[in-house]
Amino acid sequence: MSSSPVQQRIVIGMIDGFGVDYMDAQPMPSLRHMAAAGLTGNVQAIMPTVTNVNNVSISCGALPSEHGLTGNSYYNERTGEADYMESADFLLRPTISQRAAKHGVKSALLTCKKKTINLLARGADVAIAAEDPPAEFVARYGAPANIYSREINYWLWQVAIDLLKTRPDIGVIYVHITDYPMHMWAPDRRESQEHLARLDTLIGEAAETAPDAAFFLTADHGMSYKKRCWDLDKALGARGTHVRFALSAEKDRYVKHHRTFGGTAYVWLNSPGDAGTVTERIRNLEGIENVLTRDEAARAFGLMPERIGELVVLGDKDTVFGELAGDSEVLEVGYRSHGSLHESDVPLVVYNYRGALPPRAAFTRNADAASFLFR
Repeated sequence: MSSSPVQQRIVIGMIDGFGVDYMDAQPMPSLRHMAAAGLTGNVQAIMPTVTNVNNVSISCGALPSEHGLTGNSYYNERTGEADYMESADFLLRPTISQRAAKHGVKSALLTCKKKTINLLARGADVAIAAEDPPAEFVARYGAPANIYSREINYWLWQVAIDLLKTRPDIGVIYVHITDYPMHMWAPDRRESQEHLARLDTLIGEAAETAPDAAFFLTADHGMSYKKRCWDLDKALGARGTHVRFALSAEKDRYVKHHRTFGGTAYVWLNSPGDAGTVTERIRNLEGIENVLTRDEAARAFGLMPERIGELVVLGDKDTVFGELAGDSEVLEVGYRSHGSLHESDVPLVVYNYRGALPPRAAFTRNADAASFLFR
């Protein structure tokens, strides 16, 4: 289905960390009005439930097996080095900005994080990271708050509102905020309520500013309390089994959010013959929900086999993986993170779209939100 005949501005809001429990716990009158007037429901995030994988899936309207992103970081088996998955060179499918550009439609990418610019800015006419904004935007909107704050999200949506007012030539605006507030505060905390109330007001203001615009709002993942972390490399070594490399799919540069700990880990083996022993040792660790082979995980989650480990380890709701001084750690009370299947439930709201939408049954994942646009 092509949306190109519809002359309508598009706003895609990726509300980082906005699991269904956050929406359920808040009044959010603007968002609920948009939901009641449009298409709404709960959908599934893409595994692993980390930002890069889901941000790219939403923008590209594709699964990791198609677009190529499988984590915030990756292990290059040919070079033996690990690095961040932050380059558009990894992408094997066009972003929403690139698709729009082929239809002659200008776009803007607004994000809190510089890494999103590196991943998704190709094809965009305007690309702003609030973490490091261009001087002209600081002069116009003021300096944004620190990346580890809730206020940075307000700044970003204020920029979006101003672009809707002053740049009618921009046909697509993609807004990606930070999940730092969700890492810090559960849905029932006062700080969380204040944050989401302010976001709701700004989203409502954006809709009032641009009554011609369609809004596609979803999230990349939810958030859960976690109790324990395993360093799989050290844990296996301490139990007499060594692997080539173990990596938390959540590992990125923003360590204050989550200390790089996430609920999915990739493990590369020294030898294919080690798979059985390594799997058994991992399964014996407390908090392990499942251990899948590379092929099993690729089939189950739509992952690209070449960019994941030979084993894929899933933690239960209480368990994450990362790099530690020892083999395990009891996490501080109140620690919150994501990456597992337990952070998969996210909202989806489509509001004021004037074209022909796919049937509701076609929207099962966050990646479906705007996948049909500019095809």
